[in-house]
Amino acid sequence: MSDMSGLGRVPAAAVRTREQDVRKVVFASLVGSTIEWYDFFLYGVVAGIVFNQLYFPVHDPTISIMLAYATFAVGFVARPLGGLIFGHFGDRLGRKTMLVITLLMMGGATVVIGLLPTYSQTGIAAPLLLLLMRVLQGIGIGGEWGGAVLMAYEYAPEGKRGFYASIPQIGLSLGLFMASGVMALLTMLPEASFMAWGWRAAFIASILLVALGTWIRSNIDESPEFLAAKEESRGRDQGLPFATMMRRYPGNVALGMGARYIDGVFFNVFAVFSIVYLTKYVGMERTFALWTVCTAAVVMIFLIPFFGRVSDRFGRPQTYAVGSALLCLSVFPAFALLSTGNPLLVVLGIVLPFGIVYPICYGPEAALFADLFDPSVRYTGVSFVYQFSGIFASGITPMIATWLLAKNNNDPFWLCAYVVFAGVVSMICAILIARRGQRTAFVA
Repeated sequence: MSDMSGLGRVPAAAVRTREQDVRKVVFASLVGSTIEWYDFFLYGVVAGIVFNQLYFPVHDPTISIMLAYATFAVGFVARPLGGLIFGHFGDRLGRKTMLVITLLMMGGATVVIGLLPTYSQTGIAAPLLLLLMRVLQGIGIGGEWGGAVLMAYEYAPEGKRGFYASIPQIGLSLGLFMASGVMALLTMLPEASFMAWGWRAAFIASILLVALGTWIRSNIDESPEFLAAKEESRGRDQGLPFATMMRRYPGNVALGMGARYIDGVFFNVFAVFSIVYLTKYVGMERTFALWTVCTAAVVMIFLIPFFGRVSDRFGRPQTYAVGSALLCLSVFPAFALLSTGNPLLVVLGIVLPFGIVYPICYGPEAALFADLFDPSVRYTGVSFVYQFSGIFASGITPMIATWLLAKNNNDPFWLCAYVVFAGVVSMICAILIARRGQRTAFVA
C-alpha cells in the first residue's frame, strides 16, 4: 500500500521524463548492439564461403573450411578478454564510455578486414592480419554486449527488466539479418566480381554504421543504478571487480555459463554452419541459404521481446529451461527437413527452430544473467558468463559440426546429438538457478 502511495506522489512530468529516458537508452543500446552483431556475424557468414578460398587455400576443402572457422573461433576466445577489460572499467568508471569505445574498436577492425590483401597477394601475412582483426573484433564485442544490455536492464523499472533487457538482444537478429541479407544480395553478382570485391563492400560499409552508432551512444546518460552504487561505495576499497565476482558469486558464474551452452551451440549451428551444410552437403544455392537464415532472423525480431516479457511474468530461469528443452526436441526434425533439399521444407527447418523456438532462450537471457550479480560487479559478471562460455558454446561449434559430419559420412545424427547434449546441460542449469531463487546473487 505504501508503495502505491509513493508512486502517487511522483509528478506526472517526472514519470514522462523517466519513460523518455528509458526509451532513449534502450534505443541507443539496440542500435549499437545491431551494428556490433552485424560486424561480428558478417565474418561468420563469409568465413565458410570466402575466407576458406582466399586466405586458407588448401587441397582438402574440409580442412580449408575448418581453418577459416578456426579464425572465426578466435573471435570467441578473445571475447572473454574484452569482457574482463571493459567489464572492469565499466564497473569502475561507468557503462556509457565503454560502449562508445567498443563500438569504435569493432567497427574499425571490420573495415580493415574489407581492405586486407589475400593469401595469393601477400602469402602468410594475409591470414595473420585477418586473425589479428578477428581478435580485435572479439575484444570489442566481448565488452559491448554486457554494457548494452545492462544500460537497458538498469534503466528499466522492476517487473519489466526482462522485457527491456531483451530489446538490445534484438540487435543479434537484426545484425544477423543485415549480415546475411547484404551477403545474399552481393552473391547475386557474378562469382568473379563477388570474390574480387563484392564481399569486401559489406565490410567497408560498416564505417557508416559505426559513425551513426557512436553519435547516438554519445548522447545518452550514465546508468542511474551504477551511479547510485558508485556513490554508496565512495571511500571504500572495492577491490578488483573480477576477484569480487569470483569470491562472492562462484555458483552463479558456473550456472550462468552452463545455461549459456545451448544458446551458443544452437545459434552457430543454424545461423553459421547451416549455410555451409545447405550449400556443400545438400547442394542448394548459396543465396537461397542466406535468405532462409534472413527469414528466421526477421521472425526472431518480434519474438525476442515477447519472450522477454513472458519471463517477467513466469520467471526467467523457468522460461529459459522450457526453451532449452524445446530446442533439444527441435534439432533432429529440423535437420531431417534440411536434408531433403526441398526449398519449402528447408525454410521450415530453419525458421521453426531458429526463428521461433530459439528466442524462448535468447529473449530472457540478458536479464537472467544480470539478475545473478549486484551492480558493483554486474558488468564484469554478465560479460564473463556470456563471453567465456562462448568459447566452447559458440566459437568452436562450426568446427565441431564440420568434424562430426565428416566422421559420420555427412550424416547429421551426431551433430544433432551434440545439440541435444548442450540443451540438457542448459536446462539443468536453468532449473538450478530457479531453485536458488530468482535473485540469488543478493543472498550468495
